Amino acid sequence: MKNNLKFYLNKALKNHFALGAFNFTNLESLQAIINASAKTNSPAFISVTESSFKYIGEDFVINLAKTAKKLNPALFLHLDHGKSFEMCKKAVDLGFDSVMIDGSALPFAENICLTKKVTDYAHKKGILVEGEIGQIKGIEDNLDISKTSYTNPEQAAEFVKNTKVDMLAVAIGTSHGVNKFVKEPSLRLDILQQIENLLPQTPLVLHGASTVDEDLIETFKNFGGKLDKAKGVSEELLIKAVKEHNIVKINTDSDIRLAFSSEIRKVLSENKKEFDPRNYLGKGRDKAAQLLSLKMQKVLFSAGKK
Repeated sequence: MKNNLKFYLNKALKNHFALGAFNFTNLESLQAIINASAKTNSPAFISVTESSFKYIGEDFVINLAKTAKKLNPALFLHLDHGKSFEMCKKAVDLGFDSVMIDGSALPFAENICLTKKVTDYAHKKGILVEGEIGQIKGIEDNLDISKTSYTNPEQAAEFVKNTKVDMLAVAIGTSHGVNKFVKEPSLRLDILQQIENLLPQTPLVLHGASTVDEDLIETFKNFGGKLDKAKGVSEELLIKAVKEHNIVKINTDSDIRLAFSSEIRKVLSENKKEFDPRNYLGKGRDKAAQLLSLKMQKVLFSAGKK
């Protein structure tokens, strides 16, 4: 079936492109993803974290996703960083296309046990599962991890063998939030290559991969915002991970927030009498959509792959 998620993961693995996994927190951020995917004819994940799921409300999440999928059947509802079997089970039962169970903070054996419990349940209902080995540092939503723990390639192979996950999130140097690097951005592509040597057919996932555009940071600061030491992953590194390796899903959250918020600050600062949310939220939505369209075309290479 052409619009099946597994079909697109296999296609991305074979043809070296990536599906963007874009987090939405409200209607406008979801519209930005829908509009960008329509403009570029791209498949993509529409993702929610547990905190966003609670903020938006489960009925709204499900029905908004249904509307999005009517407009583009190659949009897939994904639970990002599910922390428990119960949360993943709820998402599976509600009809998500895929769930991530994040047991990366647990001892290795416990991570395997928890992840296998989720895959056993989800696979019976045809739902795909993402697991994680290693920890990606940074602060975002309900995540607060102070230090990166790189993925061990041998453990990754054992983890996939024992859990039967459909996607594996790896830690090779990316970070959640907007303050990703103290020095120049770098990724452990050598570790990534070792993982691929052991798991050549496993779709791999990169979290914490926002580029944190300098122009957006400048706009954010110029119109009253404050972000210290903001630095993202370079597009060149992401392109290399996609074109030369097996990264087929790249998560983006901070870039959407930054595009959205910087444009709203700009609109409200330049139009002191503006009080219609449709005007400033709409501008934020359009700025985020513009940014995502460029990512789909020039970084993920998902344009035209629907």
